[in-house]
Amino acid sequence: MGTGRLYAAVAVGNFRRYATYRAATAAGVFTNTVFGLILVYTYLALWDERPQLGGYDQAQAVTYVWLGQALLSTLAIGGGGFETELMERIRTGDVAIDLYRPADLQLWWLASDVGRAFFQLLGRGVVPFAFGALAFDVALPSDPVTWAACLVAVLLGMVVSFGIRYLLALSAFWLLDGTGATQMAWLLGFFCSGMLLPLNVFPGMLGEVVRALPWSSLLQAPADVLLGRADPVGTYLFQGAWAVALLAAGRLVQSAATRRVVVQGG
Repeated sequence: MGTGRLYAAVAVGNFRRYATYRAATAAGVFTNTVFGLILVYTYLALWDERPQLGGYDQAQAVTYVWLGQALLSTLAIGGGGFETELMERIRTGDVAIDLYRPADLQLWWLASDVGRAFFQLLGRGVVPFAFGALAFDVALPSDPVTWAACLVAVLLGMVVSFGIRYLLALSAFWLLDGTGATQMAWLLGFFCSGMLLPLNVFPGMLGEVVRALPWSSLLQAPADVLLGRADPVGTYLFQGAWAVALLAAGRLVQSAATRRVVVQGG
């Protein structure tokens, strides 16, 4: 099997793996929809007091909420990706088996995570987004080119998200128990991706800093492309730069980690 076909098979296999968890998917759809409703009514109250907050009108703010619910699990902003499994494999020493595979460790887990992300987008993201679009006044583009441009931004967001979480997972080579690091990463992800509030709302230097961080590639960047508030090419360059930097950093850390594999308990 060629290298490309191998990683494609890994992605497809993980897509099918997540597709078997039908009850969990249905529960996730329900949870995302309820959480979306809570956020929408919070946003509506906030935008009643501050119209055009962050440069969005109410319809754009509501659209932002439902896009966030579609991407929450897709990009594993609140966890639920491969990182917990890889951390456990590092802790137990099973990662040594992974290193003996005739495949690159980083690309293997990237392909696996892409398969998971596509299932979460289709299985858990589409329904809450469609519900929000039907139940509320939203600002959706009529131009299919804009939808395609947003999808490209989401794909790049998948790679950036993987890059962040791969570095997090590799920290287990030194930390052994990555629970604290994982929880901190999830908090940063919620705050710095714009999941709680659009990053455009943050004032002054804080706003500039959070928009420059890689987490802004996860939600804020695709949202601004969908809402027509950002140049897609500039957005792609920003996301692509972070994707390359994070993957390169992951490669360096992986190289250092495999030279000193620390196994706890055997």
